[in-house]
Amino acid sequence: MSEAPATDPGDAEGATLWRWLERAAEIPAAGVRLLDRRESERWLPWQEVLERARAVGLGLRELETRPGDRIALVFPTGAEFLAAFFGALAAGAVPVPLYPPNRLGRLDEYRGRTTRMLRAARTTLVLSDARIHGALEKTAVEAGVRLGGLRLADLPSAERPSRGASSPSPSGPGDLALVQFSSGTTAAPKPVALSHRAVTAQVRLLSRFWPDSGETTHSGVSWLPLYHDMGLIGAVFSALERPGVVTLLTPEAFLARPALWLRAISDYRATISPAPDFGYHHCLDRVRDRELDGVDLSSWTVALDGAETVSADLLRAFADRFRPRGFTSRSLTPVYGLAEATLAVTFSPPREPWRSLVVDREALAAEGRVRPTRPGGREREVVSVGRPLPGFEVEVRNDGEALPEDRVGRLWIRGPSLMEGYLHRPDLTAKHLVRGWLDTGDLGFLHGGDLFVTGRAKDVVVVRGRNHDPQEIEAALRDLPGARPGSAIAVSRPRDRGGEGLLLLLEHHRKTSADERRALPRAARAAVLERIGVSPDVVEVLPPATLPRTSSGKLRRGEALTRWTTGRLRSRDRAEPPRTEIQGTRSTADGEGP
Repeated sequence: MSEAPATDPGDAEGATLWRWLERAAEIPAAGVRLLDRRESERWLPWQEVLERARAVGLGLRELETRPGDRIALVFPTGAEFLAAFFGALAAGAVPVPLYPPNRLGRLDEYRGRTTRMLRAARTTLVLSDARIHGALEKTAVEAGVRLGGLRLADLPSAERPSRGASSPSPSGPGDLALVQFSSGTTAAPKPVALSHRAVTAQVRLLSRFWPDSGETTHSGVSWLPLYHDMGLIGAVFSALERPGVVTLLTPEAFLARPALWLRAISDYRATISPAPDFGYHHCLDRVRDRELDGVDLSSWTVALDGAETVSADLLRAFADRFRPRGFTSRSLTPVYGLAEATLAVTFSPPREPWRSLVVDREALAAEGRVRPTRPGGREREVVSVGRPLPGFEVEVRNDGEALPEDRVGRLWIRGPSLMEGYLHRPDLTAKHLVRGWLDTGDLGFLHGGDLFVTGRAKDVVVVRGRNHDPQEIEAALRDLPGARPGSAIAVSRPRDRGGEGLLLLLEHHRKTSADERRALPRAARAAVLERIGVSPDVVEVLPPATLPRTSSGKLRRGEALTRWTTGRLRSRDRAEPPRTEIQGTRSTADGEGP
């Protein structure tokens, strides 16, 4: 499936993020609104972001950072992150956003993972929030960071914004705009190198889908972290390019009070707001009717949904629950993308009904073919994630050969916003970028011109010769009484007498009683057998916060299996970040191969 080639929109006027910021600063009504848990707001016009960034850029140059140096940014959502990000660009450096720890305390796992990322990016300096600065100083030293770790206030000139001084970025469209780390669902995260050309191309393509709103042409709300591409590129950069207004909440605020997200959309008449399936499910679980007094969601016309498999049942449930508040099912917009493509690859038509396909589960699992459900057979509903953005192409391949529609295979893509490569990893780049095409490592099929994603090649669960998407198995456990929502892993494991069996790792809820925990294995087996038609060989119930996750909260199935096999699966370091994932932003090549 392909679209007609388009002129690369990122080349327009030699676009760079710094030039966009300078242009946006001329519009007083455009900027960033920061909301805290008490719904108090701080208005941050782009002009103020520009002034602070110039000061940070000057301070970085006085530290003798060099053009192209990678500068790690470890900040929560807020003004300091924006000043540090654009300040790095002002100095001609390359920002590398990294996730901050969720809690201070046991930090060994967090420090180890961060050390590996700092080394992979060959970082020159770590800039961090004052609250976590002490925890990162040792990490910077261990990673061999030349200039160590600093707070913004430690930079020369950082607190002396020079309103009149010009501090243009020396970077051009072909230079790196940022390094974002892949999600690392199957192995260590890899540094994805994105040029200004790729980032601006992606944002301009997305801009075609955003509705106009009020005095500005963009109004968005996001609780997604800024170290993640949908939060940074999809929300912040989109508001910079038009330019417009974006309202940001912290992931922690959303997790504690998901109603804040819906209230912000209503209060500021936002038209665009993204979330993964998890975010929509969290609202269904945790938002109480009394928290929605006066909430009107009728302005929310583009409700992006991505990350892993999009659930048709969840889309219907969310629309039904919030229809009395003005929300319409037509606003739900499933999408697909990945870090190596900067963000999005395919998009469902906004403000049109989302589409799904009900297929025979057995034929899909055993043969990789799309067939109608047989009488008495089990069915699987798969949601369309739309069609390629202009300039993008998608092919489904098996052993290098393109497959026709209705056949499952590996997804290969090419388009105007692909990465330059994996930073300092020419071996991985050559392996996954082949003649301009990227092997995503995802599985899916085409039907009627639409793309349907069925899973990741590495995560496929094989039981008695049939391939199953682990997320489908895990979804069967989502509403299991006593189980912690979104905290189950399904993986294949070798049987002692040959073949492969199904292993379920399931976290119980904190308030689950001992009797309920003892009943969980039998209930889990029954739920999976009824929905999927297979019976797990082993079900292990684990304490909360045991299963390993990526920086964006995605479950690491391969790592969980390794830890379980070696007896190392235990309650994880509480410094890991909260669950804040977004579809369409996962990496394709998390490991040495998709």
